[in-house]
Amino acid sequence: MVTYTGADHPPFRLSMLIYDRRYRSLTLQAIVFILVMVMASWLIDNTLRNLSAMGKTLSFDFLFRRAGYDIPQQLIPYNSDDTHLRATIVGLLNTLLVSLLGCIAATVLGVVVGVLRLSSNWLIARLMTIYVEVFRNIPVLLWILVCLAIFTEVMPAPNAYRGENPAAQMILFDLIAPTNRYTAIPSLGMTNPPGTIALGREAISWALIAYVVVIVVAWIAWRRLRVWAQAVQDRTGTRPTTWWISLAIFAVPLLLLTWYFGLHLVPPVLRGFNFADGINLDNALVVLWLALTLYTGAFIAEIVRGGILAVSRGQTEAAFALGLRPRRTMSLVVLPQALRVIVPPLISQYLNLTKNSSLAIAVGYMDLRGTLGGTTLNQTGREMECMVLMMGIYLALSLIISGGMNIFNSRVKLKER
Repeated sequence: MVTYTGADHPPFRLSMLIYDRRYRSLTLQAIVFILVMVMASWLIDNTLRNLSAMGKTLSFDFLFRRAGYDIPQQLIPYNSDDTHLRATIVGLLNTLLVSLLGCIAATVLGVVVGVLRLSSNWLIARLMTIYVEVFRNIPVLLWILVCLAIFTEVMPAPNAYRGENPAAQMILFDLIAPTNRYTAIPSLGMTNPPGTIALGREAISWALIAYVVVIVVAWIAWRRLRVWAQAVQDRTGTRPTTWWISLAIFAVPLLLLTWYFGLHLVPPVLRGFNFADGINLDNALVVLWLALTLYTGAFIAEIVRGGILAVSRGQTEAAFALGLRPRRTMSLVVLPQALRVIVPPLISQYLNLTKNSSLAIAVGYMDLRGTLGGTTLNQTGREMECMVLMMGIYLALSLIISGGMNIFNSRVKLKER
């Protein structure tokens, strides 16, 4: 190997691209990049030639044609006269909805189960172990079908809630009514609505804008409060009690807004043969969300358990020696340190849940796979374009989730000196 120890700028020769380690890594990267580009160009050229042989061209004009099909679950207004592009957006929003709800619920369930698996209570620990082993060792598609069968065959019909002595009872303080067709949940109502901002066919409530502004301002004030408390602690050695100020910063303005707008829950009411006033969630959404939550929660539980076990037992013993109770020790000492071990594999579970949401086709939930990769593909015959768009969208979602979690991981990891 050629090295130059006596000269800062030795004369350049072509052999240095291979034998000089200062240039060899760049040479290898350039070679790999060229090979990848050549392979990509060959694939693209081969695809275009095959499409041309079948009398097809690569075009995305179909996105602006009439879709001609309905989507039961919608977060934005949509009808069959809208374009395939709008149908794709509706499907994407449905994917984001079930993925977000699934990630939140699976995280809460996984943390609870992971902590309980380490409980000193033998029965509770064994029950949690059974849950983890059963759910993570059976394919998620089967759990989706099991949940669908339960909702279809076991849940009562909407008219079962009728009469003085109904055959079925609403749950959670008479706010939720699960049926074999949909799940009725309460909606939000306002006695003093402030109006909306029209954005085409969509509208944004001024109340939502007010809540967002209040939360952002409260968060800024809370961050400044933390900086002030840290400065006081650095100066005096004693950290001032600020939890009640932090609670007031968020709770007081939100409660005032809620009182001013008259925000309240509007429970579903049975009228005729169906529930009204509330929100009727398609059971396909509920089934998919429940199955993904239970399945992914089992994996997150193992991640949490492993992260807790990675924390030295001396940390727990030191906390007990200081007089902290077990619950406070877990929340203040163990979990914050375990979080640094938990977050990296947790990213993979969030990515898996988002991609597993494409199994919604098994229950008829119209997500991105059901719209763009299902009905739109079958109607237009543009299989290549639909697949490319779907792959690109899922790739973008995965990169966004991974990037956001990596930023969070960098904030909670151990700082080296």
